[in-house]
Amino acid sequence: MKAAFVKNNSIISVDDVEKPSLGPGDILVKMESCGICGSDLEKVFGKYGQPSLKLGHEPAGIISEVGSKVSNFKKGDRVFAHHHVPCYSCHFCNHGNETMCPKYYEMNLSPCGLAEEFLVPDWNVNHGGVLKIPDTMSFDEAAMIEPLACCVRSWNNFSYNRGDSVAIFGVGPTGMMHVMIAKEKRFEKIFCLEINDFRLDFAKKFQITQAINSKDSSRKEKILNETENRGVDVVIVATSNLSALKDAFDLVRKGGSVMMFGVPTKGDTMNIDMSEVYSKEITLTTSYAASDHDTKEALQLIESSRINVKNLITHRYSIADSQKAFDHAHNGSDTMKIIITK
Repeated sequence: MKAAFVKNNSIISVDDVEKPSLGPGDILVKMESCGICGSDLEKVFGKYGQPSLKLGHEPAGIISEVGSKVSNFKKGDRVFAHHHVPCYSCHFCNHGNETMCPKYYEMNLSPCGLAEEFLVPDWNVNHGGVLKIPDTMSFDEAAMIEPLACCVRSWNNFSYNRGDSVAIFGVGPTGMMHVMIAKEKRFEKIFCLEINDFRLDFAKKFQITQAINSKDSSRKEKILNETENRGVDVVIVATSNLSALKDAFDLVRKGGSVMMFGVPTKGDTMNIDMSEVYSKEITLTTSYAASDHDTKEALQLIESSRINVKNLITHRYSIADSQKAFDHAHNGSDTMKIIITK
């Protein structure tokens, strides 16, 4: 079977590998759809790419084989598989910090999610890491459960009210999911800031308040004019660019919240005037990954059509064309969400 790996910086190799050996508590899934995530792009094109790094943690497919001790799943089940699962009993889990759990980092899909078939280990199978998906949900939609779950988790980490305003820096796939959640939460004003013109035009289709180029020198004035000179209640930074985080402190209202959602590059630093953060009583919150609580909520949002993730898919590639798919996603000039299929 074929699987995709990072071989060198910017280089993906689609190799023929042996099918994983199934343990008594494991399941084997035939991949039907797998999304390309920003963290995948960092593995391929970032500074810290290493040979044979695993790709693909947004996979959905059909169970092709189950271990002898698996009772809650059967061959033919349509599933989404989460790549990490916490223990739910340690100090971190008991405080709601499931993604900090040591177990969360131990188990993964084998050989990876971006493979024609992948093994889900028994720990994941027995601890909520596999979700059955309804027949009404496409595999492309199911592949969006994980990134939407990450967004869901971040929204559970800050306070907001119906009718609030939000500015979202970076409207790639997850940034647009934040737009969708804000609309579902009945936010009154939604501002999208981005340097990519395609994505700004894409965001306008969702009846937002304004799409603003991040380099626009009048961006603050435009937002103040729409918020009675207060600034927005919430800023979500869905980009790794730390200059956006700096701008967030400037655009959020007194007593507002800033959510650092985008993944910064290791070693990134920034200078900020902490007296401003202090005097404005700004709450800065971060959010990392998602637990299976979040994936279950994301599945429900998609299944109920409260969040229509299908609208974000712009391109599809086969696993054999993984290099082309990643190059296209990295370029990003005319893309939103790219899905890789079998």
